[in-house]
Amino acid sequence: MELRNIQRVYLIGIGGIGMSGLARYFNHIGCIVCGYDKTPTDLTDQLHNEGIQVVFEDDKERIPTSFRDNDPNTLIIYTPAIPKDSQILDFFQKKGFELFKRSQVLGIISKGMFTVAVAGTHGKTTTSCMIAHILKDSGIDCSAFLGGISSNYQTNVLFGSSNIVVVEADEYDRSFLRLYPNIAIITSMDADHLDIYGDHAQLTESFKLFASQIKLGGTLIHRDGLPLNKGFTYSINGEADAMATNIWIENGDFYFDFAHSSITIPNIKMGIAGLHNIENAVAAIEAALRLDVDTEAIKNALGSFKGVKRRFEYIVKNDEHIFIDDYAHHPEELRASISSIKRLYPGKKLTTIFQPHLYSRTRDFADGFAEVLDMSDELMILDIYPARELPIAGVNSDMILDRMKLVDKNKYGKQEAIDKVKAEKPELLLTVGAGDIDQLVQPLKNALENV
Repeated sequence: MELRNIQRVYLIGIGGIGMSGLARYFNHIGCIVCGYDKTPTDLTDQLHNEGIQVVFEDDKERIPTSFRDNDPNTLIIYTPAIPKDSQILDFFQKKGFELFKRSQVLGIISKGMFTVAVAGTHGKTTTSCMIAHILKDSGIDCSAFLGGISSNYQTNVLFGSSNIVVVEADEYDRSFLRLYPNIAIITSMDADHLDIYGDHAQLTESFKLFASQIKLGGTLIHRDGLPLNKGFTYSINGEADAMATNIWIENGDFYFDFAHSSITIPNIKMGIAGLHNIENAVAAIEAALRLDVDTEAIKNALGSFKGVKRRFEYIVKNDEHIFIDDYAHHPEELRASISSIKRLYPGKKLTTIFQPHLYSRTRDFADGFAEVLDMSDELMILDIYPARELPIAGVNSDMILDRMKLVDKNKYGKQEAIDKVKAEKPELLLTVGAGDIDQLVQPLKNALENV
């Protein structure tokens, strides 16, 4: 399908972070855009306010008339999270439409553009947002398709006049193999999505395939220590081609020096917290340098970078309470988040509220979750958020609790957790998870502030 021929776009699963970005893109270029999702959210409300029709009933009768004929100028995009027995999905399949995944459409959009693609089992959303912000802030008017809501721009898609596009490359379902970037960044390759890949070796092989798809003359940038035989490495410890050195905290802000063989950038102040975000920044700097961004412009942009919604996001920050919300849903992501909080606030008691995401991930990484969550001083664990999965016999939150050494740990319902926070007002609170735990953020904030 040629991009210039597309007139109408229907998205099955339009409320997802990646799908909604595509909806906004096609709406921006003048297409008729509509779609279906299971439940209304703030994001679907925003799409509606932007003139995009969204329905929440999986009923083929709700499909607009203009989308019912198999017109070659109509594009149907679906997410693999949609159940195979979906009425709307079935309608388009029986009508003979060719259905496209988000990754295929990103491949169509980025074809012919200078593409910076950021992949990794964690770190990719923040890193891609950082790169996009550095480029925008320094006067390079890039486009970007992001896997989160940028706090600087309050959106997950950016439109630019240059030929440069920044793309978050998703490894789930091997989606990133639809991309052929000029610059590829790989932030991490930890075991994940084993429900799709089967084992870590298959996941690793997919990342290697992604790295092999870089365009002729392009660049691979990856975190040092990953099992890749080529490319430019970066790190915050050990030795790599690009390094963050002299890391320190001053008045709650992280600072570091950047160095590689020919360039140094001293005294970089981060606009966001976290050791893991310094590592993300090193990758972003290296990409920006290869796009000829001035070092002073890079430094200024990192200082003004506000991060991504639900990525180590401060919800409350005052003398009495600190409340941070994070999307972390893998043991290594949790480790990065909790380690950074402990370094920032070493004298405070850390209360963590964690919602496991997926039965399969809980089963596969129960030991890892238990080890990392033991770094908390108090744990409130919620039931597993199933997302696309059906329950697995014997798999529940207790699998993690039973493996933990921490004494102050318990399982809570959502309202119970809110009530406990309201009663005890913890001085340092962290919410983590990729499910619907974000719906607790405002009630927990209110509980802390007596609203």
